[in-house]
Amino acid sequence: MSRAGRLTGYALMAAAALLAVMMRQGRVDSIGPFPVAAVALLLGMIGVMLVFTDLMVRGLYAQVDAAKRKGDGEAGDGPPPR
Repeated sequence: MSRAGRLTGYALMAAAALLAVMMRQGRVDSIGPFPVAAVALLLGMIGVMLVFTDLMVRGLYAQVDAAKRKGDGEAGDGPPPR
């Protein structure tokens, strides 16, 4: 599993921040037919989605790996019978 998704997300968030700064300074008003604010929001949202998804999947894999190492049983086992 590579970190390409998370790094791409960080790059998209940085691009969104750069567009927001450029818009604030008045350097750019639109990108094609779209306003800069809409493009910056879209890039930022996609970037955040990629980063959070990667972090959540890595956390889930870490929990599963720790459970396998500990030997708590197999998936689907319930509490021990009384």
